[in-house]
Amino acid sequence: QVQLVESGGGLVEPGGSLRLSCAASGTIFRSFAMARMGWYRQAPGSQRGLVALIYANNSTDYAESVKGRFTISRDNAKNTVYLQMDIVKPEDTAIYICNLVSYGSIMNYWGKGTLVTVSS
Repeated sequence: QVQLVESGGGLVEPGGSLRLSCAASGTIFRSFAMARMGWYRQAPGSQRGLVALIYANNSTDYAESVKGRFTISRDNAKNTVYLQMDIVKPEDTAIYICNLVSYGSIMNYWGKGTLVTVSS
């Protein structure tokens, strides 16, 4: 069984920064390094949506709404993925949820999420 634990959420003012972390533990098919990692978010009354993805080759994809402001990265030695959030806006307020899809899409796991609130 794989567990994903997010941390780093909290209250931040508009224009500020926050760094989220997601640590993976357990047995991951073909290793963490080969997994596609992602951050998604869900605001109250809204569906879950993609924020950012990072692949095994370190290529990345971002939602249009966060391009140029958020950066996803990974540390395979620590089985951890990060989301650096800069120039945050009130509309970034949501629960941020980590996702792991293993090599070959054999496994698909979700964390429980961490709440980010952007408000003055």
